Amino acid sequence: MTDQPWPWPAGAATGIGSLPGTDIAEAQRVVLGELPALPHLPELPERGPGADLIGRTGGLLVELPVELYAARWRVALRPGRDLRRARDLMERDLDQLAEQAEGYAGPVKVQAAGPFTLAASLELPIGGRMLRDPGAVRDLAGSLAEGLRRHVEAVATRLPQASVLLQLDEPSLPAVLAGRVPTESGFGAHRPVESEVARALLRGVVDTAGVPTVVHCCAPDVPLELIRSAGAVGVALDLALVTDLDPLGEAIDAGLGLFAGAAPTLPPSAGRAPTSAEVADRVRTLWDRLGFPRRRLAEQVVVTPACGLAGATGGYARAVLAACRDAGRRLHED
Repeated sequence: MTDQPWPWPAGAATGIGSLPGTDIAEAQRVVLGELPALPHLPELPERGPGADLIGRTGGLLVELPVELYAARWRVALRPGRDLRRARDLMERDLDQLAEQAEGYAGPVKVQAAGPFTLAASLELPIGGRMLRDPGAVRDLAGSLAEGLRRHVEAVATRLPQASVLLQLDEPSLPAVLAGRVPTESGFGAHRPVESEVARALLRGVVDTAGVPTVVHCCAPDVPLELIRSAGAVGVALDLALVTDLDPLGEAIDAGLGLFAGAAPTLPPSAGRAPTSAEVADRVRTLWDRLGFPRRRLAEQVVVTPACGLAGATGGYARAVLAACRDAGRRLHED
């Protein structure tokens, strides 16, 4: 176990990123009110193209314009209205964050798609996913790295007393590594990306961004060792998908922080949001099964919903964030 200081306060909770609705001012008020220890920049995909994960991240790319074509994002020959819309939405979001969080002096989290999820989603101008071309993937990772560096700088300029934490969303990473991303025809799959190549490109993005980075992956087979060795300070995952405790225990013991997705993103059949006691118990139970001392839990673990909350109602999303916040406090008091 390293003596790494965690870039978040003990007992913290945060959101994964997306929330329901189209009102960024209201979404930001909810986040700052319910998650005061580790607020995040809300994502509102209901606003349409450019507010979705791929379009939003595409707007951050440097010298690699993107556009919508047949309802899919692809690399464009020149900047156009789709790119302007994505960038305008981000500017509005950052301005709203600066206005509502003026004077905030703690950590604040921003999210973007990671290089491999982006490569598995963005198409080349001639058609086909960028993932099919290793050279294009390298160029994409470099463009993303520089874009994230500038994005982090823009957030830091607006909130000069805050510290920025970056979250890379990589739901496609396990499929990319295993060669499970289907080709356009659907009859085959793209060649797997070698672990060493993936590690090097991911590390390049993390190093260039220049701030502590968490990798979020909502899949059963999260490549924990690759994420840790690429320089991430933490991994965000859905506790319901954790089936093999050994790799997770090894990663945590080696110093990786855990963003524990412990609250469902949609209401269960009972129709109510989980209580803070229920959320805290899920995290505590996992930690005890891993065999780590309770004193480390509140420092190394951040409580979160299982994934984004864009599909929930506004009331349920607020209740889940509040439950995560209070669960973090309960774990800190243990």
